[in-house]
Amino acid sequence: MTMIDDTLAAIDADAGPALDRLFDFLRIPSVSASPAHFADCDRAADWLVAELGAIGFEAAKHPTEGRPMVVGRIKAARRDSPHVLFYGHYDVQPPDPLDLWRSPPFEPKLEQGARGERIVARGASDDKGQLMTFLEACRAFQKFGGPPCAITVLFEGEEETGSPSLPAFLAANAKGLKADVALVCDTGMWNPTTPAITTTLRGMVADEVTLTGANRDLHSGIYGSLAVNPIHVLTRILGALHDANGAVALPGFYDGVEELPEEIREQWAGLEFDSAAFLGDVGLTTPAGERGRTPLEQVWSRPTCEVNGISGGYAGEGIKTVLPAKASAKVSFRLVGKQNPERIVQSFRAFVTSRLPPDVKAAFVGQPGSPAITLPIRNEALRRARRALEAEWGKPAALVGCGGSIPIVGAFKRDLNMDSLLVGFALDDDAMHSPNEKYERSSFHKGARSWARILAALAA
Repeated sequence: MTMIDDTLAAIDADAGPALDRLFDFLRIPSVSASPAHFADCDRAADWLVAELGAIGFEAAKHPTEGRPMVVGRIKAARRDSPHVLFYGHYDVQPPDPLDLWRSPPFEPKLEQGARGERIVARGASDDKGQLMTFLEACRAFQKFGGPPCAITVLFEGEEETGSPSLPAFLAANAKGLKADVALVCDTGMWNPTTPAITTTLRGMVADEVTLTGANRDLHSGIYGSLAVNPIHVLTRILGALHDANGAVALPGFYDGVEELPEEIREQWAGLEFDSAAFLGDVGLTTPAGERGRTPLEQVWSRPTCEVNGISGGYAGEGIKTVLPAKASAKVSFRLVGKQNPERIVQSFRAFVTSRLPPDVKAAFVGQPGSPAITLPIRNEALRRARRALEAEWGKPAALVGCGGSIPIVGAFKRDLNMDSLLVGFALDDDAMHSPNEKYERSSFHKGARSWARILAALAA
């Protein structure tokens, strides 16, 4: 038997204790959004430090202005092996609403599902179960002289609250965290039997605009029609953000947006995405957005402009005939290709201010944005990981896009000049961020086997 065969056999033999370890981790209510659970976040970090130490890592907890970081390092069995950085997060979403859980969210249990046993608990899929697949692969390698790659792990405790402490930590520790490639597990499979590697992530930037007219709310019977209504002005502007074909109308918005490579277009077409079922799950029937684009193009490779919320005037029960002094909207943009977040915000603000009538002023409050990320399909690490996943799952890994954004991946590229391999084993029905979150036991077990194969392939 080869070392990888021995390692896979060790993972299989250790499946029961591996589940026990995951359950211990899941019992820690490490909710980073709640001050009442800050001590639990520290406890989760300490648990990881101890667990890493038990499998041969030199590990430590590093304080930040928020929740601590956990960094661990282990050398490879061979000196000339590549160096990988594995990232995950130990914090979880709040479990509310509690009354919708079938069992207590921090008392993990096995439950029979349509595909076999599933692990039910807050954090089972996002991200404790995913994180532990990698550690279980590392544990198995230790029985045969150590991992085939040099490994640094970085576990943070604020991912669910926007990672506020991460940029400063990366800047201060860039030299120690730099590796040949980053491995990120916060993604999923294409379907329950088909693994996936996410090769594109949309970037994101958001802005909030407030329009102000009169110096106070006005009686609509006395001032109606004569005085400008900021809600009317705001909604006219928001309505002009898209043209009749669903394209975003901001000047320069599509600068840096590239067409899909034909190889990726054909691969996506072969995935046979069921857009009717995708929309039907949320009670919709008809695709919106840019005409002439396939559903997968729309959600993976095309940029968006979305109004996320509008406020102004009276919104309580009943009627109050007020003419509001202010109206606000929150707008976000998902970015692709080489779109520049700062330029998108500048274009949006110019679009708004150029359409203001007399007596209406605009104020803006923005947040830092992150650009889109693309992993070239010719990337050697991608090729090796794809072959490794096919060996485990018996079918080629789908190369997929992600409509969401993972800022850490952009930070790895921008600050550490590292590409990221995004491989995870979550499923669409895992109910992440929702009651009754689950992780398939097969995802947990085969996820560990998959990481073992990937590490061996990267070192080959």
